[in-house]
Amino acid sequence: MQTYDFVIIGSGVSGGRMAYELTASGAKCLLLEAGREFSATTFPAHEIDYSTQMFWGGGLEISTDGNLGFLRARCLGGTSIVNQALLDRFDDVAWDDWRHRSGVSYFNKTDMEASYQAIEAKVKISEIPRSQYNRNAQTFTKACEHLGYEWKKLKRAQGECALDKGSDCIVCLGGCPRDSKQSSLVTTIRWAREKGLRVESEFEVHHLSDAGDKVHVYGRQRGAETEVVGRRVVLAAGAMGNTAILLRSGYQKELPALGHGFACHPQYMTYAMFDEPIDAHKGAFQAVASQDPRMRKQGFKLENVYAPPIGTAMLMPGFGPNHQRLMRKYRFYASMEVAVRDEPTGVIRVTRGDKLVVDKQLTAQDQDRTERGLKLVSELFHAAGASEIVSCTQAFGLHLMGGCSIGVDARKAVVSPDFRVFGHRNLIAADSSIFPEAPGINPSFTIMALSHRAAREVLSS
Repeated sequence: MQTYDFVIIGSGVSGGRMAYELTASGAKCLLLEAGREFSATTFPAHEIDYSTQMFWGGGLEISTDGNLGFLRARCLGGTSIVNQALLDRFDDVAWDDWRHRSGVSYFNKTDMEASYQAIEAKVKISEIPRSQYNRNAQTFTKACEHLGYEWKKLKRAQGECALDKGSDCIVCLGGCPRDSKQSSLVTTIRWAREKGLRVESEFEVHHLSDAGDKVHVYGRQRGAETEVVGRRVVLAAGAMGNTAILLRSGYQKELPALGHGFACHPQYMTYAMFDEPIDAHKGAFQAVASQDPRMRKQGFKLENVYAPPIGTAMLMPGFGPNHQRLMRKYRFYASMEVAVRDEPTGVIRVTRGDKLVVDKQLTAQDQDRTERGLKLVSELFHAAGASEIVSCTQAFGLHLMGGCSIGVDARKAVVSPDFRVFGHRNLIAADSSIFPEAPGINPSFTIMALSHRAAREVLSS
């Protein structure tokens, strides 16, 4: 059986980045992905198809109490395929809190800057010009300005979206048909393949065994029991994936923090009906967001977003005629989303029946932040002249974090500051699973930066 220098489990922004950095150094690497491989020409064209084919749980996974729904991509490229490719650096608030909780000294702007810059140097980055804001973004910015709240243009890892030619970015929730979005599929994985990376899709890892000099990885590929071997393994399957693999591998007793500290930036959408069509599903899907220090201090942010018809139908309250009345107004809604910086109190576990479950309830602080955010959204929409406001009570977790938190104390963390699992130097992790708490900022750029730093750390030792 062939032994690889590195077996990388998961192909999102962390797995892709690690695969590229390690393969470019001359290492023999194998990348494993549980989902299928799609391309710009084969992404499912319809919402119901991409939801069922490109996400775990057939589109949605639910917390044990049903109050949170989790979106987790299952395809080559991971969540970078279906997100909006937002690139936000962490601020001092996030880094200071992380350093205090974890004890990791390089959690600061200065030490992380080189990794941020290394990523920016190789991907296409742009902002949506104000001349191309759709009416949803225009409503957001005008309402913020009217009430005196700061907002910002979003930096997005994207090339030419052809918005001036009628492209609608909402289709990219099921994969970008233009290869404009700088997902790991069209950047780091493609670059790594050119340098010799082997990729195996539809390979779902179940557990692993660390033999000291080698790590055996066990799973199923297209229904067949399969084993691969690496001298080292990079865990890049995200908060839920990494935690499940380590739990199934029997590491709970030696890693008491395993599965704890889960957070997800609970997000609540609010729709506002206007007398004229807004057509929020047209044009640039997400161009702006809040950047107000008062919101940051209160632990939430606001985003300019929308949802496709099926997603909107799931969010709309009521049944029968009332639900139909609301859905008939799909073109007339603007939407804002409250994203809460939640406390890391969730627990990921695997049942005796081998089922992955997440116990996650909002704390009193989380609920207070949610209520403050929703109240502000209502004020903003009233200021914008909305005729009716529709609040959606179902929260979604889109940024799944923790479960394998990083830190200096093996009693409280799973991963050490050198990105190795405590007691297992051949197991490496640098994705969102190692987050010690929610940053309250889109995590994708920092996951890439941490993975860049981890690759350098691993290659130098």
